[in-house]
Amino acid sequence: MKVMVRKLGEGQFSIYVPKKDLEEPIVERQNPTLWGGEVTLANGIVLDLPMMDGDVRFPITVEARKVRGDF
Repeated sequence: MKVMVRKLGEGQFSIYVPKKDLEEPIVERQNPTLWGGEVTLANGIVLDLPMMDGDVRFPITVEARKVRGDF
């Protein structure tokens, strides 16, 4: 599914899911660079983000995979 990742502040990010009109902050992440691992949103949904360079411009749209949780 396509999601948009936004940078909120230093080390803080949120994910927007356009098809669900849902935006939630990322509260936990598997990798410090954010990319190539699972992230947990504030509502409990876990997404797997693709591997990317740590040097990307935000906001960015990526293809993510839902691991668990309901929208």
